[in-house]
Amino acid sequence: MAGVKFIVIYPRPTDIEAFEKVYQDEHVPMAVEKLVGKTKLVATKVLASPQGTPPFYRIAEVHFPSMEALEACAASAGTKETLAHAVSISTGGTPIFLVAEEETFTFAP
Repeated sequence: MAGVKFIVIYPRPTDIEAFEKVYQDEHVPMAVEKLVGKTKLVATKVLASPQGTPPFYRIAEVHFPSMEALEACAASAGTKETLAHAVSISTGGTPIFLVAEEETFTFAP
């Protein structure tokens, strides 16, 4: 069965150190507390790109057991507050928000 996730893609911030502080100290704890029904949160930091300076800096993936669980979470006041906070801390521009279905292919080492 394919997994369902909510993805937030943050543009490269104007001040990376300031963004990291507020992201780690405020935003991640808020997401952990307020995004109800999640099964996993993956926070990725983009380090480099063969095409030069990457236009995006962080990608957050919030996994849910079903589309219904994601939709219930999205309708909550806590999620609305968390998304507004994401926009407010994103100094490089408005984050991109996506709903996605994930397929996993696993390979032996």
